[in-house]
Amino acid sequence: MGGLLKHTVGFDDGPFPPGHRGDVDLVGAVFSGLRLEGVLRTRVRRDGVNATDRIAAAVGRSRFGAQLQLVLLQGIAVAGFNVVDIHALHRRLAIPVLVVSRREPDLAAIRRALLASVPGGERKWRLIERAGPPQPLEGLWVQCAGCTLDEVRQTIRALAAHGRVPEPLRTAHLIAGGVSALATRQRV
Repeated sequence: MGGLLKHTVGFDDGPFPPGHRGDVDLVGAVFSGLRLEGVLRTRVRRDGVNATDRIAAAVGRSRFGAQLQLVLLQGIAVAGFNVVDIHALHRRLAIPVLVVSRREPDLAAIRRALLASVPGGERKWRLIERAGPPQPLEGLWVQCAGCTLDEVRQTIRALAAHGRVPEPLRTAHLIAGGVSALATRQRV
């Protein structure tokens, strides 16, 4: 990552009802420093296996793709247990990938759930293991591909303008929640 980050994208999924099967919105908030530059949207399968491909495609086809220096994820899994292969995403986009969690993930509970009731759970668990154990940093828990913990520390400090969570992730979370709420109202 070296140097001061200027162009980042943070992805978060929108809420969905517990019984929902099918696709879930995934929103990317593109930032230049602390300024929102654009919004990306894709859909990923609940508990599916397409999150890595969909994120790579959303970034790759966007007008921002060539400038981006970092992808941030709000957790390693989106849409339930659609686990992102952070190392494959890093290789495909040729930029670092940083996973941020507000709380320490309960890896034992995640493993039990994946192996007991999620299709492809063993493969998904291997992706989580390959990402490495979440590390405590700046009041958050992080995993990364293509960057060092020192670079992650600098990045979080530079992008956490309103609390601990980096602004691209905070904004993606807000937009995804709003988009999901709007879609729910339109269906009623």
